[in-house]
Amino acid sequence: MHPHWNNDLLPAMRDEAHFGDRVVRCFVDRPASVDAMFRASCTRHPGNEALVFEGRRWTYAQLSAWVDGAARVLSQAGVKRGDRVALWIGNRPEFVLAFLATQRIGAITVPISTREQAPGLAYMLEQCGAVVLLHDAVLADKLPQADQAAACRRWSVEHWCAAIQDSAPLPPLDPAPHAEDTAVILYTSGTTGRPKGAMLTHFNIAHSVLHFIHGSRWTDQSRSIMAAPASHVTGLIANIATAIGAGACTIIMAAFKASEYLRLAQAEGLTHTILVPAMYNLCLLDPDFESYDLSRWQRGGYGGAPMPAATIDALARKLPSLKLQNCYGATETTSPTTMMPAEYQRDHLDSVGFPMHCAQIRIMDDEGREVPPGETGEIWISGPMVVKGYWDNPEATAREFTAGFWHSGDLGSMDAQGFVRVFDRKKDMLNRGGFKIYSVEVENLMIGFPGVVEAAVIGKPCPVLGERVHAFVYAGDTGASSLDVQALRAYCAQHLADYKVPETITVEGEPLPRNANGKLMKRLMREKLLAG
Repeated sequence: MHPHWNNDLLPAMRDEAHFGDRVVRCFVDRPASVDAMFRASCTRHPGNEALVFEGRRWTYAQLSAWVDGAARVLSQAGVKRGDRVALWIGNRPEFVLAFLATQRIGAITVPISTREQAPGLAYMLEQCGAVVLLHDAVLADKLPQADQAAACRRWSVEHWCAAIQDSAPLPPLDPAPHAEDTAVILYTSGTTGRPKGAMLTHFNIAHSVLHFIHGSRWTDQSRSIMAAPASHVTGLIANIATAIGAGACTIIMAAFKASEYLRLAQAEGLTHTILVPAMYNLCLLDPDFESYDLSRWQRGGYGGAPMPAATIDALARKLPSLKLQNCYGATETTSPTTMMPAEYQRDHLDSVGFPMHCAQIRIMDDEGREVPPGETGEIWISGPMVVKGYWDNPEATAREFTAGFWHSGDLGSMDAQGFVRVFDRKKDMLNRGGFKIYSVEVENLMIGFPGVVEAAVIGKPCPVLGERVHAFVYAGDTGASSLDVQALRAYCAQHLADYKVPETITVEGEPLPRNANGKLMKRLMREKLLAG
């Protein structure tokens, strides 16, 4: 519990033992599982709107009936408790349906970005042992070959939904899911370039939802537009799960476009958002911004990049009812680790806020020793929202967790007042408009292209997206002139999600700069790129 949070408004908390060797601060009163959380909102608020999409609307009662029918189709097809069901579905109501239907029968949901390419998709399906892949029909031609992830059945969402019929409600699972059971596997890139499946438990999700509800004052009358990908931890937890936990409404956008976002915000009475700073900027730049009635917009969460002071001031001027809140988190922390109480935001632009109510943060040096307040080290995070580990990857789990603290790989500090600052990414992670990109994943792929001897990926500053992907490559003795840059980009596009593909490439005639330990000196390359 942090003294800067209004603790009078918080529910009771206590320390509890979980995941074997962890003692974490917990909310005493919390949902037992994702399905229990959904059922509770359906019981309390059956007539509240749960989903809105392109003119179609579902109340909680209607959504619950749809979920029952969808879950029955999965069960009849042989999907059992604990089975992994992968979702390769864009931002549409069917994603929410699939998420809740898998939870209703006790299966594990595995959301995958629709921007993923066939090799990455095949790896994830095989690694988690998915029994079914539910995919948008328009993605059928991008599916892996039949001999890849062959044990996983592929069903188009359209085919699945066509089989849903009105049916009696499904009773809760007996026995009920255990709080520490895995509910969701979300894949996150690792330093080896192979994605790791973070295991989000019911316990993790319940606490993240309560953190958002209490940190951003959600109620059953809140209305949020989901513009982030539903398959991302922000879309899934900060938008979908939090709205469900509050009995609130999620307005789904297939893709962000500022003019459409503003139109929806006015028409639907938007109250809560969580966006990357670039999206707020694009809204402000819309020529018709002043004409929209956005007076119900109360909370604007943001993360992934700093918010320029000019943007904060412009929003304060034009939308005095909107309170901005910087947030910091990760897939492994089921989204929020810190949040800035709105009243501190303008005067602490360099901070991502305070640890969430049940979170603990330690700033550690390379030897695993805590550094003094204000000094820089790696951010380690503990709490009930920190995942229990990586699916079928004990080596990565052992490497990245210590006594329940996850090693974030981010360099930062925490001062004596509790303000957390994030300075740099220890693992050379890029952030392109909120999409996280690990440079080593792209570099490892590029080295596999004929003629490429060395590759280094860095972020190219961009005023809109924050960073764009730029690569330096060395072609060896064959010479820079012989390397086909367009073919190299096409090769990357075949194997990587589109946002990871280098937009610009510099081909060097000499080996890339390295220090005495043989590590690439990316600082020198960044300086060269900026100078050029």
